[in-house]
Amino acid sequence: MAHLSHLPWQFHLPSPISPLPCSSRVSHVVDLSMVSLLDIIGPVMVGPSSSHTAGACRLGLLARGLVGGTPERARIELHGSFARTGEGHGTDKAIVGGLMGFRPDDERLRTALEIAERDALDFRFEKTTIEGAVHPNTARITVERGGRSATMTGSSLGAGRVLVSEIDGFPVEVTGNLHTIVLVAGDVKGSIARIASILADGGVNIATLRLTRKQKGGDAFMVIEVDERPDEKVRDDIRALSWVKWAFRLDKVGA
Repeated sequence: MAHLSHLPWQFHLPSPISPLPCSSRVSHVVDLSMVSLLDIIGPVMVGPSSSHTAGACRLGLLARGLVGGTPERARIELHGSFARTGEGHGTDKAIVGGLMGFRPDDERLRTALEIAERDALDFRFEKTTIEGAVHPNTARITVERGGRSATMTGSSLGAGRVLVSEIDGFPVEVTGNLHTIVLVAGDVKGSIARIASILADGGVNIATLRLTRKQKGGDAFMVIEVDERPDEKVRDDIRALSWVKWAFRLDKVGA
């Protein structure tokens, strides 16, 4: 019998998703087929299911970041297995808990719906079919806070892993494994260099960067994964750029 120390620490499994169709100037393909041994064992979490609970909670955490905190209102559309069996597996509690900032191992997830009602988070769930959804554990979450609204589509891939595939109509690839900055800006020459300079001045190193635009001269959507957590000054300096319409920081939600 092989000792654990002799076993490979990475396993290549068939990818559960298809590549996202999008154009980009700078791109990084997220290799979701790479799974660590700890991913297979599963995350530390409140049960019962890593897909329906831990992953769902992380989707809520990422959606929360798109409006800078706990939303005032949330519409949560459940697709596929989330819609059929999510309530029994605690998916509703997990997503709402994530929207309030609870992590997957937070015992408050068990009573998240009651806490949300007490704290005046207005939420509603709907069962739907999301066209083009590539995974049965998929949710589309629309959040509103302080006049800002955002819509995010994301999937729970198993073992607590997630993939956000769309934000406000722009195709993206956000895993939550790194701190991430998302922003919408005008299609301006030199925009990537200027933002990279702000990050460097703030001591933040870029891990991946993807820029998507729907048409030349139109709005561009940028997703920047970074090694360090950007502070408020970095975020505010990016927001201060005249051609940036909005920018938010999504804190790391992966293990």
